[in-house]
Amino acid sequence: MDTPNAQKHPKRKNPKYVFVIGGVMSGVGKGIATSSIGTLLQAKGFSVNLMKVDPYLNVDAGTMNPTEHGEVFVLDSGLETDQDMGNYERFLNRSMTHDDYLTSGMVYKHVIEKERNLGYRGRCVEAIPDIRDEIVHRFRRAAEKSGAEVLVVEIGGTVGDYQNIMFIEAARVLKIRHPEDVAFVMVSYLPIPSKLGEMKSRPTQNAIRQLQSYGVQTDIIIGRSEVAIDKKRKEKIAISCNVPAENVISAPDIESIYDVPINFERDKLSKVLLKVLHARPKVKEDGLSKWRAFVHSIKAAKDGDGAGKTGGNSGANVVNIAIVGKYFNTGDFVLTDSYVSILEAIKYSAYKLGLKPVIHTVNALDFEKKKPNFKVLQKFDGILVPGGFGETGIEGKLAVIRYAREQGIPYFGICYGMQLMVIEYARNVLGWKDANTAEINPAASKVVIDIMPDQKKKLAEGQYGASMRLGAYPAHLVKGTIAHEAYGAEVISERHRHRYEVNPAYIADIVSSVAVSRGKGHAPLVFSGTSPDGRLMEIAELPRAAHPFFLGTQFHPEFLARPLAPHPLFTEFLKAAGKRRGR
Repeated sequence: MDTPNAQKHPKRKNPKYVFVIGGVMSGVGKGIATSSIGTLLQAKGFSVNLMKVDPYLNVDAGTMNPTEHGEVFVLDSGLETDQDMGNYERFLNRSMTHDDYLTSGMVYKHVIEKERNLGYRGRCVEAIPDIRDEIVHRFRRAAEKSGAEVLVVEIGGTVGDYQNIMFIEAARVLKIRHPEDVAFVMVSYLPIPSKLGEMKSRPTQNAIRQLQSYGVQTDIIIGRSEVAIDKKRKEKIAISCNVPAENVISAPDIESIYDVPINFERDKLSKVLLKVLHARPKVKEDGLSKWRAFVHSIKAAKDGDGAGKTGGNSGANVVNIAIVGKYFNTGDFVLTDSYVSILEAIKYSAYKLGLKPVIHTVNALDFEKKKPNFKVLQKFDGILVPGGFGETGIEGKLAVIRYAREQGIPYFGICYGMQLMVIEYARNVLGWKDANTAEINPAASKVVIDIMPDQKKKLAEGQYGASMRLGAYPAHLVKGTIAHEAYGAEVISERHRHRYEVNPAYIADIVSSVAVSRGKGHAPLVFSGTSPDGRLMEIAELPRAAHPFFLGTQFHPEFLARPLAPHPLFTEFLKAAGKRRGR
């Protein structure tokens, strides 16, 4: 019986769960489909959270080679995750948390540690039920902590991957316990063999059959294909896969990933999904209005905003941006997934400014030849050197940075790109010819970039995973600088992923006009952003009077760039690139 002073709280309804599973093959846009589902549900007025499940035994994505796995995306908490988490943040326009990412390694590590600490009270610990139940617990926790009414969970890989079985089993158990609150969506590829010219659904049928063998019936099929799925094909897939025809959603190849939510709505995906979940829209207005406006800005920029189609790499509103890196070449292919957040950040700012970005991948090694062709850099309106590790391509990057500085080409350095910017300045302006980073040459006479003190111990002990300076940290900005003008704030917070920093022993000489006078008389380098205690240099730049845009950040601003909220530093970089283009 309630006491007179007892407070009554309305009982929170069980959250809804949507599990997105791949069929046939990976790499067909399951992450974008998941992000788009979240966007549509959000537009219908629901509180939505997204969760990524990766079945590998790595505890996180931090130690993975980006040429094999793609970009490592860092959350505010410092967790190193799969690049799909970046898409989630960009589509939902909010930050994800530690609880929204799950790997097999995390689960097994927790269960084993719990067993070692007698958390199971001496009983036999087994995959079923213990691993499965821990996964169910993680699903519930992600929904609860986020306050989500709907949790959309992407299970990485495909239904045929053996390592996915436990995650599918956990989802099956949730469906049994809450049959009206769980939906299964399969994203499957529908090939059109060139010799036949006919869309084939048999691989999808086989994938559905395999999922059924796990005790799971698919509710919705998203069919990825080169062209839209016609009515006849939808009916065939529906009959073969035991779903209503309206639950077969067409996902043809389209020009922009940001068109996907709108394209899904043409097939009424949100209506179908809410029906499966026994839910109704919570708003009547078009919740996609801002998203539609953003998509329109993309099309307007690509079409020249009424000025006639620009086409190719030239035109009044075109900006050519070079990304000079080393994680591009993988056999006969060029990999851009290593820098996906940077690519998208450039696009958001360009579209905001009405510019059409044409992004070029440039291999730093091309500028380490005996006679490098620097003239090729003149065609670029802006040059960006992203983060990275190791010695490969470093001298080529330094040569490119020098050329950008001396020729007045807008330059943006991120993480390693900022460190190399400081090294280049030290070598060629201050005359410190031996200036280097401790990562490459710890015996250099001028180690202007040094390992952070706490990192020395970690590396000595072989601690590589999750041991860098990771996650969101504040920085104080210097008034009157490019950075301060861009942010319009004195204190900012940005995400980091690094072990090295500008060596405090050389900061005074680097910023000294006396030191500059011993070089070529260029303007002093300004550290326009620092940690609150003034010890860590977060942003370096040349004054605008000396260069249109020569700026580097120790942090990764690309991680906070959003379609509906472009990052201010990328916007300033694109502004400078646009001016160089003649706009």
